Amino acid sequence: MSSPATPVSVIIPTHNRAEFLAQAIDSVLSQTYANFELIVVDDGSSDETPALLSSYGEALVVLRQENRGPAAARNAGISAARHSLLAFLDSDDRFTKNKLALQVAAMEAQPELLISHTQETWFRNGRHLNQKKRHAKEGGDIFSRSLELCVVGMSTVMARRELFDRVGLFDESFPCCEDYELWLRAGAAYPFLLVDAPLTVKHGGREDQVSVRFKTGMDYFRIRAMEKLLAAKLLTPEQSLLARRELVRKATIYGNGSLKHGRREEGLHCLSLAARYSLPPL
Repeated sequence: MSSPATPVSVIIPTHNRAEFLAQAIDSVLSQTYANFELIVVDDGSSDETPALLSSYGEALVVLRQENRGPAAARNAGISAARHSLLAFLDSDDRFTKNKLALQVAAMEAQPELLISHTQETWFRNGRHLNQKKRHAKEGGDIFSRSLELCVVGMSTVMARRELFDRVGLFDESFPCCEDYELWLRAGAAYPFLLVDAPLTVKHGGREDQVSVRFKTGMDYFRIRAMEKLLAAKLLTPEQSLLARRELVRKATIYGNGSLKHGRREEGLHCLSLAARYSLPPL
């Protein structure tokens, strides 16, 4: 007799996304894999989101909180989740029908791995977007690639609760790049399993998205993430060297750019970080 399917808690954080939220919810409810709970965290929406969520009745677990950002919303979902296997979906993205089935099977086949991600299909303003090579997803040790940019799509991730017990939750002081910061912490300590199929559809290009609103300042938060990681002194010597090099590169570019555009305090801070973490010449 086959063993019962592993239950999954799917977590969708949302804020004023009523126009897109239904397709995200429906993509979960129509999965070929049936053993899941769907938690939607309404992060202080002031649009039609509450009414939309109510229309689904008992198909959803709905949490409501004051607007505190995506990190806090995901953390609330993690805390409320009943199951030890957690999947994440942003409220303007959607799963393909077999996403949970394929990813759960991959994680069951390698129970020693704590986190997995998948390939994704990108759309911008409704048009298919070919990904650049630098955005290609990989498995195994992804730490060095994760320093330059976020190479893990938030809506592709499935992780065991044990991962968060070991490395901590999303840092709620980050208004953006909170996923980048967490994947750095996780990738420094644990390998990622790649399910090499496009199982998530990602939609972008809108002005309401965090990545667009913070576009000119995203590297500032990536610099903060690397500074935090180095200060924790948990990296191997090789990882520390890679992180210092990337921090100096980013901080130098961002600091000079900030000075050029009149953001003097921010610019001087980044340049001072670059000087502090600069490596002595060979």
